[in-house]
Amino acid sequence: MDIFDRYAPFIQDHIYREGWQTLRAVQNAAGDALFGTDKNVLIAASTASGKTEAAFFPILTMLDEEPSSSVGVLYIAPLKALINDQFGRLTELCADNGIPVTRWHGDASQTQKRKLLRKPAGILQITPESLESLMINKHMEIPSLFGDLRFIVIDEIHSLLRGDRGAQTFCLIERLCRLAGCDPRRVGLSATIGDPEEAGKFLSAGSSRGTVIPKFDGGKEIWRLSMEHFFNSDPQADEGRDIPAQAEPEPPTDTAPTAADPGMGYIFEHTRGKKCLIFTNSREECEDVCQRLRQYCEANHEPDRFLIHHGNLSASYRESAEEEMKDDDSFMSVCATATLELGIDIGRLERAFQIDAPFTVSGFLQRMGRTGRRGDPSEMWFVMREEHPEARAMLPEMIPWYLIQGIALVQLYIEERFVEPPKTDRLPFSLLYHQTMSTLASCGEMTPAELASRVLTLSVFGRIDKDDFRTLLLHLIKTDHIARTENGGLIVGLTGERIVNSYKFYAVFVETVEYTVRSGSEQLGTIAKPPPAGEKIAIAGHVWIVEEVDHKRHEVYCTMVKGNIPAYFGDCPGDIHTRILERMRAVLCEKQSYPYLMRHAACRLDAARDTFAKAEMKDRPLICLGGKMWAFFPWLGSYAFLAMERFLKLRCKDRLGLRGLDSSRPYYMQFTMDADEEQFFAVLREEAEKDFDPLELVYPDEIPIFEKYDEYVPPELVRKGFAYGILDIAGMKERIRSWQ
Repeated sequence: MDIFDRYAPFIQDHIYREGWQTLRAVQNAAGDALFGTDKNVLIAASTASGKTEAAFFPILTMLDEEPSSSVGVLYIAPLKALINDQFGRLTELCADNGIPVTRWHGDASQTQKRKLLRKPAGILQITPESLESLMINKHMEIPSLFGDLRFIVIDEIHSLLRGDRGAQTFCLIERLCRLAGCDPRRVGLSATIGDPEEAGKFLSAGSSRGTVIPKFDGGKEIWRLSMEHFFNSDPQADEGRDIPAQAEPEPPTDTAPTAADPGMGYIFEHTRGKKCLIFTNSREECEDVCQRLRQYCEANHEPDRFLIHHGNLSASYRESAEEEMKDDDSFMSVCATATLELGIDIGRLERAFQIDAPFTVSGFLQRMGRTGRRGDPSEMWFVMREEHPEARAMLPEMIPWYLIQGIALVQLYIEERFVEPPKTDRLPFSLLYHQTMSTLASCGEMTPAELASRVLTLSVFGRIDKDDFRTLLLHLIKTDHIARTENGGLIVGLTGERIVNSYKFYAVFVETVEYTVRSGSEQLGTIAKPPPAGEKIAIAGHVWIVEEVDHKRHEVYCTMVKGNIPAYFGDCPGDIHTRILERMRAVLCEKQSYPYLMRHAACRLDAARDTFAKAEMKDRPLICLGGKMWAFFPWLGSYAFLAMERFLKLRCKDRLGLRGLDSSRPYYMQFTMDADEEQFFAVLREEAEKDFDPLELVYPDEIPIFEKYDEYVPPELVRKGFAYGILDIAGMKERIRSWQ
């Protein structure tokens, strides 16, 4: 099939106007799958490869040939910014053919929403949270809105494969299709799919169709990659070392102030005259980095050339940064978190910086993929920072964990093309509560059997049995989240109404209590835990003095001042896969050098390998630090490490005489114990082989709140969900057996 000839004339005209000479491999392959089958399609291709066009050119062609009598395409994206970006591209593409494109999220026009409700047609773009709101508040409109829905396009699907937000999205898709009586094809788009076959199953769950994964030659990936290490104060790792000079990516420009933090000074120098993204792993660090870089501009008497972008900033600040990024003539750099990790088109970006190692290979690839558009290679500079270990520091503190983790992430992808697979083994009781309440709120009174048939049959809840659901319902009736009617039906109770009627109910990710920060008429963003009047806060890359805190309205009023202070937006946990920890161990074991390591980083790695070898850590995960003090390196990912930690405390503690266990998750544990090394492993093996209930790794009377709505779930189900769905006991046991 000639895919170009198969496209609708208005698509062909668009291609001519854009000056394309040929279709890309992904567009030909996706066209074959979409035109040639009636199955779901998973399109996995690198960033800026043309995935969006690969999906929408065939979809819009088919919609043009046979117009839908309702919304024809539902486009779901994890970020409003991504929807806004794609809205412009799709509107331009569809303008000549009269296919309407509508945005539906909190910042979108009410006029356009009302127009769509009056005359459903074309493409509807929406976030999972806005889709949840639509299902609850426009329940009666769903059949007319989506009765003839042909396609559901899920962008950046990899971001929805490992948590409750993705499970919520697929619950909503199933509920919508049942209610509207439609059977649309699903199309998933991503640049970073770890296990395509598993992701394809995830995409098709609850669907009547299988998934086609088009195969094509994506061409050779070319990267410009560097990784440098800095101690936060001199001397640096290479001082006094006689080693061959590493090739610098470009000579320093010596523009940073003489007193600058070495790592920040390096970034300041190498962003001059360029448009860059500077990625951090938390909003607090993002604010700190932006403050420091702006201070260096001020110290050098030069204009501010740094912007900031993260989820707690107001829409005006975020959108200003996005627009600046789209300007190819701009030389501003943006300090960002994962909010700019996904596929917003930010024009020609010259390089990305990554401060310390991200948590996942997927995150690394997404951030790397922000650069290298329009024919240039992708370019990322890692900047690893570390305090000098104290003279009396123990062995584990001598290892530069972020540097080793960064190398492991890069090597796993280069050597194995490893990316984290979907996580489908949880018991999502928090989400079960949420979808139960959402279903009742949207549908009204139901019998328990009707409610179970609507909720428990959703594919996401396949591991949850009727007894557990009955336990949940009885608890919700007791706590007035659900009420019984006179004829035995179930409705949302008074307590439940307060939760369901809040706009915060639509999201399943955990949110801290946030205060809106204002300076005069300008909204800056939101923070958690505001300080009292007279104290300072950090937001939007500046420091502000608090004038007033209105706790009733959750508002903070402030004025800008000079200075540098830490910000606080709430916790930022990371889920690190076991394969990353295993590759970190291999990095320390092997002699291999890595061409992307700069001089400081190469020297720091040599020192770490020397420490590793002298401590004989290669074949000994347990190291005596002196006396009865031990360090334990299980080389396990976050959830298997957590299981090991609890296993030691709850099943092995007494037999080992173990005390004072202190964990630096997921790298190592330190403790004192009466046993020796041989006894330690013997006890671990014996206890691991016993047939114990995973619930035994939950502390007595502990209710391990892990997800947003766990606090409303019966304690016995929270404990069960944590023990059977969070703790990776199988991974822990496998590691213990490997120490035979």
